Amino acid sequence: MSFASLGLSEEILRAVSERGYTEPTPIQAQAIPVVLSGRDLMGGAQTGTGKTAGFTLPILQLLTAAKPTTGKAPIRALVLIPTRELAAQVEESVREYGKYLSLKSMTMIGGVNINPQIKQLHGRVDILVATPGRLLDHLQQKTVDLSHVEILVLDEADRMLDMGFIRDIKKILAILPKKRQNLLFSATFSDEIKALADGLLTNPALIEVARRNQTAELIEQRVYPVDRERKRALLTHLIKEHNWFQVLVFTRTKHGANNLAEYLIKDGIPAMAIHGNKSQAARTRALAEFKTGKLQVLCATDIAARGIDISELPHVVNYELPNVPEDYVHRIGRTGRAGSNGEASSLVCIDEHKLLYDIERLIKREITVVQVPGFEPDPRIKAEPILNGQNRGGGGGQRQGQGRSKPRTGGGQARAGGGPRTSAGGAKQASGAGRGAAPVLHRSGGRGR
Repeated sequence: MSFASLGLSEEILRAVSERGYTEPTPIQAQAIPVVLSGRDLMGGAQTGTGKTAGFTLPILQLLTAAKPTTGKAPIRALVLIPTRELAAQVEESVREYGKYLSLKSMTMIGGVNINPQIKQLHGRVDILVATPGRLLDHLQQKTVDLSHVEILVLDEADRMLDMGFIRDIKKILAILPKKRQNLLFSATFSDEIKALADGLLTNPALIEVARRNQTAELIEQRVYPVDRERKRALLTHLIKEHNWFQVLVFTRTKHGANNLAEYLIKDGIPAMAIHGNKSQAARTRALAEFKTGKLQVLCATDIAARGIDISELPHVVNYELPNVPEDYVHRIGRTGRAGSNGEASSLVCIDEHKLLYDIERLIKREITVVQVPGFEPDPRIKAEPILNGQNRGGGGGQRQGQGRSKPRTGGGQARAGGGPRTSAGGAKQASGAGRGAAPVLHRSGGRGR
């Protein structure tokens, strides 16, 4: 299948071709005809599947085909995005795909002066890409008119809910025209997402291009067992030993991201932190330097990294495992995109065995364990709970419950694909160690690569 067979105009096809794309991805092949038909859509797609073009291309086509004939052109399409970085990237895609069209777009995000946005709204804006908070600011100041919106897109809807935007979204929906086309995209379909979709969509087409919570096949996933106090040293070792560049490292907290970036810089590795407390200018600069390769490591929290879209990003590192297993899927989805190979490495201490258990249960696979010589966990160290976003390992984190995990073997049953991993609570090891011995991740016994 080619883009030309999807009913797009020559101007749009020319722009798509100039970006080097010849065949649509599965989400694009399915979503574009649905959007062009005018139907509502509920799309399930992980990051990196090409969903942005799946809605921007047909929106450009629809708006070009039915231009207003009189008066000032109103805002006709609204795209709601959870993060500033992602909003900027989506609007950039709109501009690039629509470069040979007369349509105009703008980004409306927080963290920057509102006055230039107000000035831009005095001119022509056909497609508005906005974060909910800043859009509400404009609505309260009556500086934006949404009364002519024909198409609404809720992108990354699951993250919208995670970030607490549901009230803001409902306020915005109440202002929009009742008659409009609605497109909702989400990486996961939780009960909350389904409830939101039920109230928003009318007889929607359902498209799901990957099994829910499935991790990309092109991503090589590894677990590196290490004591909590030695994580930073191991990360430095891996980066230098294997000459990793463009490494996106996830921490649980903003404080942890700052500390880790400072540690790496002192160790001679160019690094910066990106999180919600950073100014928009600082976040934009860090992302730009990371994309060009000037910055070797970017330390990020989940929310800040959600909008990072870098083609062929080679390395993602979970310096700390996330609280929520689904966030692991989102994190490693930053790599292995658009047919490129990628590596996802997780530095796992004894406190995190339960989190790893939950992740593997979600993705329905065991992750290869690689023990780096010289960084073997100390069997005398016991699991500890991670409270209030902090732990002694220097990165910070938060986990509900205690540091003990349930046994990985399901009551002693044999596991496929290698020897069993013991629980953080000290379950009996495969080697026959007595009860109460420290847990060890030892499925593969492989060496660091």
